[in-house]
Amino acid sequence: MSESLAPGTSPVRPGAEAFFSPGGRVGVLLSHGFTGSPASMTPWGRLLAEAGHTVSVPRLPGHGTTWQEMNTTTWRDWYGEVDTALTDLREQCDWVAVCGLSMGGALALRLAEQRPDEVDALVLVNPAIALKRLDLKLVPLLSRVLPSIGGVSNDIKKPGQDEIAYSRTPLKALASQLQLWRDVRENLDRVTAPLLVFRSTDDHVVDETTVGLVMEGVSSGERELVELNDSFHVATLDHDAEFIMERSAQFIADHAPGA
Repeated sequence: MSESLAPGTSPVRPGAEAFFSPGGRVGVLLSHGFTGSPASMTPWGRLLAEAGHTVSVPRLPGHGTTWQEMNTTTWRDWYGEVDTALTDLREQCDWVAVCGLSMGGALALRLAEQRPDEVDALVLVNPAIALKRLDLKLVPLLSRVLPSIGGVSNDIKKPGQDEIAYSRTPLKALASQLQLWRDVRENLDRVTAPLLVFRSTDDHVVDETTVGLVMEGVSSGERELVELNDSFHVATLDHDAEFIMERSAQFIADHAPGA
């Protein structure tokens, strides 16, 4: 899928392009994570498209180009992209599931909070809305004097995989992500959609804090936590990727009318 670029923006890295596949009346929206790109979600999206679903994997603003460009964007830009993608899917589909990896999980949760009648199911992989790390409290201050710090990309156990993410973490963008997390945490009880969560037991980016908050905080009548024992953070490209794809496809088939 080709993308038109706004004036002044950097070219999209090969493989980091958005993905869209028209299909049936069941839609699936998949969101990648912070500093990542659609490359981490497109294989999953392709499998769901092969099942006949209409699939959208948007590229979040500032991602898939340069970390410097990402530093000019905020969580409202990223959320606006998935919000628009959901609107587009709802115009074509009768039922929509939203899936998210890491920060994409936070964006998926916010969609379910703000548009509960339009998010029919949620699938989250190593979602992030909180961390134990105390140094995060320094990020708003550091972001005023430092443009970036070392990155957290490609936390993948399986050799040869690449999520096409940044090697640096843009600090202004990170400070904005923390604001997103706070907003999502405050409204978890608004989430009512059936929920499937995958969590890697060996994750070097996100600890267990988020999963506990989500599983206890949402109002979903159905919520299931599945542990992944052979993957790191970017589990959608790791050894458990096939399991995630097949299990989520079954979850969608179990809940979507006529799937």
